[in-house]
Amino acid sequence: MYNKMMRIEVMRTLGKNVDDFIDTYLTPAEKIWQPTDFLPDPSSDSFRYDVEELQTYAQEMGYDLFVTLIGDCITEEALPSYESWIMGIDGVNQEERSGWSQWVRNWTAEENRHGDLLNKYLYLCGRVNMREVEITTHYLIQDGLDIGTTMDPYRNFVYTSFQETATNISHRRVGSLAKQSGNTKLSRMCGVIAADEARHAKAYKHFVTKIFELDPSEMMLAFEDMMRKKIVMPAHLMRESGQKAGELWGHFSDAAQRAMVYTGQDYINILAELLQDWRIEHITGLNESAEKAQEYLMKLPGRLQRVTDRISTPDQEYQFKWIKS
Repeated sequence: MYNKMMRIEVMRTLGKNVDDFIDTYLTPAEKIWQPTDFLPDPSSDSFRYDVEELQTYAQEMGYDLFVTLIGDCITEEALPSYESWIMGIDGVNQEERSGWSQWVRNWTAEENRHGDLLNKYLYLCGRVNMREVEITTHYLIQDGLDIGTTMDPYRNFVYTSFQETATNISHRRVGSLAKQSGNTKLSRMCGVIAADEARHAKAYKHFVTKIFELDPSEMMLAFEDMMRKKIVMPAHLMRESGQKAGELWGHFSDAAQRAMVYTGQDYINILAELLQDWRIEHITGLNESAEKAQEYLMKLPGRLQRVTDRISTPDQEYQFKWIKS
C-alpha cells in the first residue's frame, strides 16, 4: 500500500503548473497537424491516383511489418480506455475543468489523432479486413486495462514515461522501414505520430523528475515495483474474433520483434534511458527500503540483458484475420 494522502498533496503541488506543462509539451489544435493533412483529398482530381499509389505501396509491405502497423493503429484507437484510467488516478478530479484533468483531456485530444490517421490509411489501402480490425479494437476497449499501476499517480507516470517512449520507437521504426521501400507518405505519417509520442514521453518523464524532488523514497519504490512487475503494453489484452482476452498479444509481439520494430532489446534500452534521465544512481535522502530499490533498479538492465541474449524470436506461424488473404 502507499500513502494516498501524500500522493494527492504532491499531485496538488505539481498541478499548480499544469498550464505550463500544457504550453511546453502540447500543441494547440489550430497549430498541430491533423489527419487530413496526410491523407488523399477526396475533392482533388488526383484522389484516385493518390489512393492507387497508397494501395500499391501497402501491398508491397512485408507481412510482419504490416501486422505491426495494424496493431499500432488498434493500440492508438483504444484511447478511451487510457483516458478513463488516468482520469481515475489519485490527484486527478475529472469534474474540474482545470488542473490535471485539463492535462489528461488535452493529451488525449492529441493522441486521438494518431488512431484517426492510421485507421483511415488502413481503410484506403485495400489490404485490410477492416471488420476484423474493428472487432479487435472493440474488444480492446471493452476488456479495459490491467497495467499494474493501481490508482497510484507515481506508478502511472512511470508507466506512461515508458510506454510513450516505446510507442515512439514503434512508430518511428515502421516509418523508417516504410521509407526504405519508397513509401514516403506512410513514412511521414508514422514520423509525425512518433514526434508526438516523443513530446509526450518528455512530459511524463518530467513529472516523475519533479516527484523525485518532492517524495524521493516513495517515487523510488513505485519505480521499482513497476519494473519488478514488468511494463506491459496497453494492448496486452488484444484479441481477434473468437478469442479470449490477451490471446493475440504474443503473436503480435512476435511479429513486431521479427520486423525489428520493437524488441526485447528496446525494453532494456528504455529502462536504461529512464535510469539516466531520472539520475537514479545519484538520488540521495532515501530511506532504507528505497535505497534497496535503487540498488535493484541500477542492476536490472544487466540482468535483463543476460535473459534477452538467450531468447530467440519464433518464426512466423500465425495468420492474422486482420489481413485479407
